[in-house]
Amino acid sequence: MGTIAFIATFGGLLFGYDTGVINGAVNPMKIDLGLTPMTQGFAVSILIFGAALGAAVCGRISDVSGRRYTILMLSGIFIVGTLGEAISPNWQVLSAFRFILGLAVGGASTTVPVYLAEVAPTERRGSLVTRNEIMIVSGQFAAFIINAVIMNIWGDYPGIWRYMLVIGVLPAFALLIGMLRVPESPRWLTEQNRRDDALDVLKQIRSPERARAEIADVDALVEEKQESRCGQWSDLTVPWVRRLIIIGAVLGIFQQFTGINAIMYYGTQLLENSGFSNNGAVIANTLNGLFSVLGITVGILLINKIDRRKMLIGGFFLIAFFHVLVGLSAMFMPDVAIKPYLVLIFVVAFVFSMQGTLGPLVWLMLSEIFPLKIRSFAMGICVFVLWLANAIVAFGFPPVVAALGVGPTFFMFSAISVLGLIFTLAVVPETRGKSLEAFESQIRDRFA
Repeated sequence: MGTIAFIATFGGLLFGYDTGVINGAVNPMKIDLGLTPMTQGFAVSILIFGAALGAAVCGRISDVSGRRYTILMLSGIFIVGTLGEAISPNWQVLSAFRFILGLAVGGASTTVPVYLAEVAPTERRGSLVTRNEIMIVSGQFAAFIINAVIMNIWGDYPGIWRYMLVIGVLPAFALLIGMLRVPESPRWLTEQNRRDDALDVLKQIRSPERARAEIADVDALVEEKQESRCGQWSDLTVPWVRRLIIIGAVLGIFQQFTGINAIMYYGTQLLENSGFSNNGAVIANTLNGLFSVLGITVGILLINKIDRRKMLIGGFFLIAFFHVLVGLSAMFMPDVAIKPYLVLIFVVAFVFSMQGTLGPLVWLMLSEIFPLKIRSFAMGICVFVLWLANAIVAFGFPPVVAALGVGPTFFMFSAISVLGLIFTLAVVPETRGKSLEAFESQIRDRFA
């Protein structure tokens, strides 16, 4: 089981690497391809628009063709997209291949967790699915380190960004080769009336006795899945359902508009604008990756010990506070030697606070607040909105910083975080310590 999870989470690793590698690659890319702030934002954000489409489409593909086949297909798209962007002669071709790569990123973001949940034993499901989130931030961290090494060895070569990008093809091949050796989801096989095949798979990853006992659970899960497909657009006419979907979508927007992915995509540029040298900024940016991993690890440890609302409120407060400090440092501190290091400290503190609270918590709440009947449907809407918000930040950050400067941009992020705090206080429900059925009944009775 551990081997299967390790192979499948290469999809999460690729997700992280392909979204993080642009951080160090964008400066030499900008010089080599003559990017403006607008075309730079487009070339970076087009991957996220592709991910939104990939996330929306791949759920259906995996339902029809199987989880394993879909991940195999995505590994091929990862390979094509990575090789294509690395050899792109101009920003237009680069953007086209980054859109293709985004399809794989979005598809992996939905298919890999589903595959892990369906092959994992019940008692290990939470830890194995969460492992994918850790692999995502680990992929970003790995990208930052690789960027720093390459930049400091071959930084004078104008096409160095191509080598940064092409390294992502290695885990893509690992995913392709590895998925050829793992079984299909037993739950999906049962859905296809292939119960004997499902039992054979369970016998490969469980003891024979456990496999025979668990096939009954798989049958129950399939029945549950059939019920979950009942969600449709007409459900939006039900007031309490519509309210929950709006809450989930707005939480996703606030999570992205904290600016976390502005740091993941443009952290090197931000630090360079704050006073670091080009090479120094690439090296310093690795701390953002490190504290992203540390933050999400702490968040996962705390997530079942602190009420959801309290964790959200604390997260929004800390994020707003550190954004103000970044803005004040960037705008009002004279250009002395310590300035870039203070900016770095406050940015790292923001990354740690964000990944320790809103990062994993919003995804958890999206899985908790929706009733079974509309869960897949509602999650699809909210994740699509979340990806679009991510894309808006990726596209808008370079031109906004060029027009307003670093300080005012982070004051805007701080104001948005304060709005998120107010939104949480006003309308976000508490889900910790409640069964999904009890929570559904409570919300329905309150807002019906």
